Amino acid sequence: MKAALISLGSKSSLMTGEAMKKYFDQADLLELKKIEIRLGKESGIFYEGKPLENYDCVYVKGSFRYANLLCSITSILEGKVSYMPLPCNTFTTVHNKLLTHLILQQQTIPMPRTYLSSTIETAKELLKRVNYPIVMKFPEGTQGKGVMFADSISSASSLLDALGALNQPFIIQEYIDTSGTDIRALVVGDKVVAAMKRKAQTEEKRANIHAGGKGVQVQLSREIINVAIATAKALKADICGVDILEGPTGPLVIEANISPGLQGLMEVTAIDIPDQIARFLHSKTEENLQSEKKTATDKVMKELQLEGNDSVQEVITHLLFRGERILLPEWVTRMCRFSEQKEYAVRSKKGKVEIEEMK
Repeated sequence: MKAALISLGSKSSLMTGEAMKKYFDQADLLELKKIEIRLGKESGIFYEGKPLENYDCVYVKGSFRYANLLCSITSILEGKVSYMPLPCNTFTTVHNKLLTHLILQQQTIPMPRTYLSSTIETAKELLKRVNYPIVMKFPEGTQGKGVMFADSISSASSLLDALGALNQPFIIQEYIDTSGTDIRALVVGDKVVAAMKRKAQTEEKRANIHAGGKGVQVQLSREIINVAIATAKALKADICGVDILEGPTGPLVIEANISPGLQGLMEVTAIDIPDQIARFLHSKTEENLQSEKKTATDKVMKELQLEGNDSVQEVITHLLFRGERILLPEWVTRMCRFSEQKEYAVRSKKGKVEIEEMK
């Protein structure tokens, strides 16, 4: 099987790419900035000026700044690649906090109360009704960037005026006091493979590692694990970092990240996360390839009308060997109605095998 990891070349991506080489026959690390999309007469994906190779598995990741390119790549590859952990629509939704919260709302996943207003004037009216402090966020941004805090209506109004001057959209969210801590859970498939509690620095409310937060070991409750997995599934992301606050009424999701850093988690947990990801990618790709083969076999059988047909049928195919044994294709056993409870006479000579049911 052949796989490719397309990324910006972060340390986390490089570690994951190296781990993939242990499981796939070929695993290529491709730089996102060297990818080119062509539309029209010579349409397709090009890498360093050449058409992208055919792969069984492609893991595409990158920051929100490349959301359009990431979405374009995966959109073109859908239907051509057996497995991608992040489909096209995921890049559109997860790289926008507002769309993320809308999906979480639709799936009844718990999150802090969140507000969106159409104008600065209506937002200022909203500020009169909320409890302080509040959080104000840009829809796009990672690593805690674009997250601001206001502890009064006057400071919030000042931030609104600045945002209005910048012509920037924004989200207003209730502030959940957790003493500057949150939880990062990394979901891979249907499991949380690693997690840590992050503690913000003194005088800093953001617990993100890139904002100076410190990670420590944590034992997750079943409720938090379920919320993290449900969030990743709602966003259709098979590999996803989920940030959760332990609120007074239970866990609340504040953000999702489909290009999560792994170093902080690995330092805290001592888990080989790149290996976990690579093994999962291989397993899902193998599973999808087997499913595709079965679908193709069923299609051939349907076309040949093998079921219930006693006439001689012939199909050109390759033989599958296990050591010195020959494994018959599924369509052969189904056509001949072979059974383990019956006995058969096997006659063979060079280049030919006959199997006949004993009467």
